[in-house]
Amino acid sequence: MERAVPLTLFDPRRGEPALTVAPLPPQGLTPPSRSNCFMVIWVRSGRGSFGVDLAGHCAGPGNLLFAAPYQLVRLVPEAPMAGDVIRFHANFFCIETHHEEVGCNGVLFNDHYGLPVLPMDEAFERGLGEVVAAMRRELDAAGLAHAEALLSYLKILLIRATRLKLEQGASTASEASAKVPPVLDELRRLIEARYRELHKPSEYAALLDMTPKALAKVVKAHLGKTLTELIRERLMRQAKWEMLHTLKPVKQVAYELGFADVFYFSRSFKRATGCSPAFFREYETAIRGGRNLSMPSGRASIPTAGVVPDHH
Repeated sequence: MERAVPLTLFDPRRGEPALTVAPLPPQGLTPPSRSNCFMVIWVRSGRGSFGVDLAGHCAGPGNLLFAAPYQLVRLVPEAPMAGDVIRFHANFFCIETHHEEVGCNGVLFNDHYGLPVLPMDEAFERGLGEVVAAMRRELDAAGLAHAEALLSYLKILLIRATRLKLEQGASTASEASAKVPPVLDELRRLIEARYRELHKPSEYAALLDMTPKALAKVVKAHLGKTLTELIRERLMRQAKWEMLHTLKPVKQVAYELGFADVFYFSRSFKRATGCSPAFFREYETAIRGGRNLSMPSGRASIPTAGVVPDHH
């Protein structure tokens, strides 16, 4: 049995808020842990290593960091850090359901082919400070239309960050094209088209007329992860969507994603999320009141001490 990894689960049945703003601990986010909330981290000072699942990135002052629900997140400082951590559950704002309102899904979150780190200039950071301060005041006051006000501030934050990331990508396109091999764009196209049927790095390397070692080196250098991890992330993103938004049995989801062995699929899902497919669906459906599915939901058991036991 794998060692349990802390999994902090938001649950409205315990009276917990679906959006929180808290100071970034000086020790960062250690040990690594998972959450069923979206996470936005503003690093105001200090430097360190930011990891999402198995990928590692550098993080420093003026950076925004992003992580999606159930990802394994760590932030290891080189020296004490200061900043803010914003967490929100899909109960408060689901970026998939309301993608067109903000456009951050696949840009800030769930972007397997980019970096989850957004550098900001001073002007943007000042504006961010105003929004975060407004969120804190609203959380303290809890006045009229409290949730609507918080949602407005959150949308402003996400929209501004999405625009900045897209602008940075557009403004540096010519420079990036000289640094980033075109093969990465072709690899992305291939993975998006064939991730359900092709699970091995060697299969993509063959289609790109490269050796697996050469392709792996390019992916690692530019994305901070292995090709195996990249393929697995894409598979598990779809697996989570299927388990959350459809009624398909686990066996059917596994088969449609190209897994011949449902037990291997379940183990892969648990490595990616910290819990089994069945628990993931049951828990999230229960705390969302069944809004994610066209079915009534019952109550999911609540793990103790923020650590998910061995759910099968």
